[in-house]
Amino acid sequence: MAEARIYNTVLEAIGNTPLVRLNKIPQSLGVDCEVLVKCEWFNAGGSVKDRIGLRMVEDAEKAGILKPGSTIIEPTSGNTGIGLALAGAVKGYRVIITLPEKMSKEKCDVLKAFGAEVIRTPTEAAWDSEESHIGVAKKLNKEIPNSVILDQYGNPSNPLAHYDGTGEEIYKATGGKVDYFFASAGTGGTITGTAKKLKEKIPNIKVVGIDPFGSIIARPESLNDGIYSYKVEGIGYDFIPDVLNYQYIDEWMKSEDRESFVMSRRLIQEEGLLCGGSAGATVYSALKYAKEHNLKKSDRIVILLADSVRNYMTKFLDERWMENNDYYNTTGRKNIRNNYGNATIKDLGLSPAKTASFNTTIKEAYEILKTENKEQLPIVNEDGTVNTFVSIRSILDAISEGKNTFEDSVSKISTKFSNDNSLSIDAKLTYAITLFDKQTDIYAVDKNNDVYQIKSVDLLNYLTKKN
Repeated sequence: MAEARIYNTVLEAIGNTPLVRLNKIPQSLGVDCEVLVKCEWFNAGGSVKDRIGLRMVEDAEKAGILKPGSTIIEPTSGNTGIGLALAGAVKGYRVIITLPEKMSKEKCDVLKAFGAEVIRTPTEAAWDSEESHIGVAKKLNKEIPNSVILDQYGNPSNPLAHYDGTGEEIYKATGGKVDYFFASAGTGGTITGTAKKLKEKIPNIKVVGIDPFGSIIARPESLNDGIYSYKVEGIGYDFIPDVLNYQYIDEWMKSEDRESFVMSRRLIQEEGLLCGGSAGATVYSALKYAKEHNLKKSDRIVILLADSVRNYMTKFLDERWMENNDYYNTTGRKNIRNNYGNATIKDLGLSPAKTASFNTTIKEAYEILKTENKEQLPIVNEDGTVNTFVSIRSILDAISEGKNTFEDSVSKISTKFSNDNSLSIDAKLTYAITLFDKQTDIYAVDKNNDVYQIKSVDLLNYLTKKN
């Protein structure tokens, strides 16, 4: 740990994070080597990305790119945005963050607490599309005077922060006795900068990168099985960031969601480490590697843990979330399957619900809600799917605060559902029940594009009639 002293600002509390020995989990898996973890949530903002947030800002200031009155814009999976928002709060910059909808609510809340403006973008959008978090950031950059995208994906300050900081800290803390270094890759700046420093200081060290299935960063490319969605946040991409330098990485491993989250929970429960989901991916892979390669007691490995559980309180820390995603095969989950069997939403026997389109005015939506005595009204997309709604509360806020008039379109005050709600009428009730964790209503669409509103009481009514 850093020596006890008085810091001029919280930014001085970035870096010098502790290396902690794992004393239970490796032994339980029959791993003989010494396992150390670099706990990056001890940084001021709670993640390894605080290092690059501060470094990019300070380097941009020195270069005259950032000046008083500048606006920082950054596309991010959350942690870099938090690092930049932290620096912006201390230094007085306006900060705008664009991030995919997949990223946790906790990250958004922290960003907003720092005073950052947050814009969510579709998770499914390709990185080079106008709708992606990168595309939206570029559009804002053109529209907002004196704005700067510091660009963690291509900014050399990203790996330099780890070359000068993370790598040097590991070397000094271990006295140069490290045989293997493991880190998951997002932008690749962390593993690139850290590995470069360690390989300069310890030529025989092996560096292993971790990349989730669904990402295409790992090499050789034959390790990857295509681009698709996965739930671990902050690692992997559907493109190769410029700051990732493969020459410093000796091997790659692929990780899966289930093993990642289960290991993160073990790290919390058995080692007392309040780490995030990517930490589980990295530790699981590293211990698997150590086992498969028969690493000896004299070998020492260092694993970088990128962030804290703070960002995932409603995700993998939540046992119900783990059950709903089939990461736990618990008794409760089995009982749900037994009670609902193969029943579908159609079996609930509901009538079609009233809906709005994006051309519906706020006044028209209000009249429907008043007549139907409903709290929210689903908005049907042109393709017949439903993933947004307008509510009494959003109407009240918009009109009370003078942001909108009754003649405006509901598209200006619509809210996206927490989960994907473009369900088919034939969706299983065993899946539908999992969506009520995040919202009070879900919707299904039949082949005629009629929309059905399902409340939790409808499932209870089904069970009552069945029994």
